[in-house]
Amino acid sequence: MCGIAGIIDYGNPADRKILVEKMLTVIAHRGPDDSGIFNSPHATIGNVRLSIIDIEGGHQPLSDAEGRYWIVYNGEIFNYPELRQMLIRNKGCTFRTNSDTEVLLQLYISYGIECLNLLNGQFAFAVWDTVEEELFMARDRVGIRPLFYYSSNGRFGFASEIKSLFQSDDVIPEFNHHGLLQIYTFWTALTPDTAFKNIFEVSPGECMIYSRKGIKKQKYWELTYNNTNALLSLPDATEQFRELFSDALRIRLRSDVPVAAYLSGGLDSTTSVAYIQQTEPGILNTFSVGFDEEEFDERNFQAQAVSHYGTSHKYISCSSSDIARLFPSVIWHAETPVMRTAPAPMMQLSRLVRENNIKVVITGEGADETLAGYNIFKEAVIRQFWSSQPDSHLRPLLLKKLYPYLPQMHQANPNILKLFFGFRLQDTENPVYSHMLRWNNSNQVIRHLTHDFKSLMNDYSPQEHLISRLPDKFDSWDLLAKAQWLETTLLMSGYLLSSQGDRMALANSVESRYPFLDYRLIEFANSLPSKFKLNGLTEKYLLKLAVKGLVPENIRLRTKQAYRAPISSVFLSDEAPEYVREMLSEEHFKCTGVFNYDSVQPWLERMKKTGKSTEVENILATLIISTHLLDDQYVDKKMPMTGTTKLNNLTVIENC
Repeated sequence: MCGIAGIIDYGNPADRKILVEKMLTVIAHRGPDDSGIFNSPHATIGNVRLSIIDIEGGHQPLSDAEGRYWIVYNGEIFNYPELRQMLIRNKGCTFRTNSDTEVLLQLYISYGIECLNLLNGQFAFAVWDTVEEELFMARDRVGIRPLFYYSSNGRFGFASEIKSLFQSDDVIPEFNHHGLLQIYTFWTALTPDTAFKNIFEVSPGECMIYSRKGIKKQKYWELTYNNTNALLSLPDATEQFRELFSDALRIRLRSDVPVAAYLSGGLDSTTSVAYIQQTEPGILNTFSVGFDEEEFDERNFQAQAVSHYGTSHKYISCSSSDIARLFPSVIWHAETPVMRTAPAPMMQLSRLVRENNIKVVITGEGADETLAGYNIFKEAVIRQFWSSQPDSHLRPLLLKKLYPYLPQMHQANPNILKLFFGFRLQDTENPVYSHMLRWNNSNQVIRHLTHDFKSLMNDYSPQEHLISRLPDKFDSWDLLAKAQWLETTLLMSGYLLSSQGDRMALANSVESRYPFLDYRLIEFANSLPSKFKLNGLTEKYLLKLAVKGLVPENIRLRTKQAYRAPISSVFLSDEAPEYVREMLSEEHFKCTGVFNYDSVQPWLERMKKTGKSTEVENILATLIISTHLLDDQYVDKKMPMTGTTKLNNLTVIENC
């Protein structure tokens, strides 16, 4: 895994090399093993490398034999051995290295944009053509690896992280108010928007060309639900799923360094461990996180899985004080406000992995989105069922089956549940029906924004913006497919794989790999009847059938428990760090100008006094603190944080 950065300027080349070196330095955590820069009359591109494939020969930037094309690349192409043989056989290609980087470059040279359809991996890369003098960039199908850019003052800059782009004087760090409002609604900005003005993100499944003519974008892959396997029997679907997942896991074990796995004690990570043991028998290193607060802790299930598979296991116990201590660093790496403290334990966990000399971990992310594991899918089904008889006394009782891991849910008065989940109950024709309730809860935040912030919105609605961008075939999908599209496109790509995934792992130079996000598996699951995934109120039905006899029964059949971390005990206790009090001070509210201090202060005082808070209040507290931290770190730079101050083994290639 790596970090990439570059500047294209058809005018003045004077400071590009120094600038790209600075851009790489602040993301050296992504690639501490090696670094390189290619400098030419109109382009300077660079890379910091985490050496995993072809450790000796995979130095970047890398060129073809003639020196026309130069690539910088962040990611892994898991099917690169097969693609290499195809290039040798069909195109007569020869190779100087054993790296997937050279395979990727030769694919682009041979097939152009069509090469993207051949790739099975997680990637963001850029290729500079010294003859045409244009830059080609692309990002993987579901957005596992990030890629940001700006275009200003005749310059185009790109990088794996936003902090790199802020090294240029062409970009002034300012909040993008539309982007913030999107984040406060959806937990993530809608690409290409980000939290910052004039900083944009390449969308998942998108490629683009930058040349003297400007920017040209193109989608090469879309998330869709086509029901092409509607007549497939459940046993046949189960067997096909096993074969696909087995191969997805097998190719993700390709590495020239040891591969470990996260083991949360849930079905998804346990399935991954089970398949790893089948594919490569032996002692597997596994890692997990536990919590001091029982409500969040899953160590009992983790211990059962470790005992069953005989892994060499290490874990951390994460306290509220640990989370509070790490949170400013979390925001510096995430580069966005967040609604949860959950990224902090993931950062602590990746540090444990790295301390044990492991660079690569297999994780279970993606199974819930692809195979309908989340309670929000069941919530949508129950609400739709209830909506046809809104006065029914029996149908709302199904709400008790939702979110069993939340004490306030299974202890709630039925009338309170009906009131809460009854929001726009009969608006079933709304295309985003499945997520309206969640976004309504998130939108409680808007009541606490300053007048100046609201006045800049000009009646802008993130939900209307999203609806205007829904796929053409969206209305033809069933309720579950629509909900899965929203969850995958928004929360998974923009939050789970970013703030909680890529950034927290690579903060400690660890690469995460996701077998459940193999595009073949996604496309297969999306072609199946919804009842194969959500059967009644049984989530991930197909997966549970597929791993019967392979995963311990009490783990296979356990109810989904979402990964969460403490919030109120982190920020609202007497032991909270000094920075929390600073971020919640009236001075910081006025300085940042996003949230209204007078509106927020009464419930903050009540929460501190009673020690109790609702989910919405926890979200608001986390958003306020993370927004203020982001402002201090990047906009006002009162609390700047820095990355590695030295690039390892820097090589500069000049092409004059």
